[in-house]
Amino acid sequence: MKTLAKDLCFPEGPIAMPDGSVVLVELARGTLSRVDTEGVVSVVADLGGGPNGAAIGPDGFIYVCNNGGFDDETDPSGRFASEMPRQYVGGSIQRVNPQTGETEDLYRECNGHSLRGPNDIIFDESGGFWFTDLGKTWPRVHDHGGVYYASIDGQNIQEVIYPLITPNGIGISPDGSTLYVAETSTGRIYQWAITGPGQLDSGDGERPRSKLLYALSDGLRFDSMAVDASGYVNVGVLSLGSMAKDSGGICEISPEGEASIIPTGDPMTTNICFGGKDHQTAFITCSDSGTLRSFPWPREGIKLPFFDKVL
Repeated sequence: MKTLAKDLCFPEGPIAMPDGSVVLVELARGTLSRVDTEGVVSVVADLGGGPNGAAIGPDGFIYVCNNGGFDDETDPSGRFASEMPRQYVGGSIQRVNPQTGETEDLYRECNGHSLRGPNDIIFDESGGFWFTDLGKTWPRVHDHGGVYYASIDGQNIQEVIYPLITPNGIGISPDGSTLYVAETSTGRIYQWAITGPGQLDSGDGERPRSKLLYALSDGLRFDSMAVDASGYVNVGVLSLGSMAKDSGGICEISPEGEASIIPTGDPMTTNICFGGKDHQTAFITCSDSGTLRSFPWPREGIKLPFFDKVL
């Protein structure tokens, strides 16, 4: 496992770019940043708040889930209080021109309800995007989270699954038939059958029907994810509380629900993406150590929609 960049301020949301660089967010810095092939870090855009997940859209722009930052005593683990911004500005979906850094807020609410803590995002082949809203934890209450589907024109956003408990990572199976969502605080991954753009199978009821794919052992939590070409769901693992400091890693879960954890030694292993030749290099954000790392992946990764469209 190679360390490609150090001193990153809580990296998340990596995107492997066609030129070999990796674009990611620095949550505690409030930026969208680029790590070039020599490991040099530069700022693409100042986003403010707490940028989290990121993805390339069909127009070549980069779309960012911004969780709005943090306020006093809002993090349930207590880890972020001295590391994250104190001022919460509200959640949003942002669109960034990667050439100029120009940024606009695309969505800040859905059906009159404010977005609380947008977290992770993925585009489907039709050009719409799914994203999670993890919610926020306050001194005595926690917001419910949900899963949303939206268009890039800023005109259509719908709440598809609500409520969920701290929904975080989100991914789509290689054939486009299954949506995966990781819940952080429960350490569980659920799956839903996709029936169309922004549509999930609800059976005879109104709420989309979920199926449990995998649950972690106590003390471990899930973060963000990437699905590879073999259908494995690969998710960042956080180790909190009394768990050993070096027990974070990437949990690789087969479509049948069999799993193993690839250790990274970082208790805040937050996300993974695939790039390089045949998309068979894994790029991993390790946020406790502030590093971007890479290593050869045992299976071929997926070339995500619109990979070649980036400006």
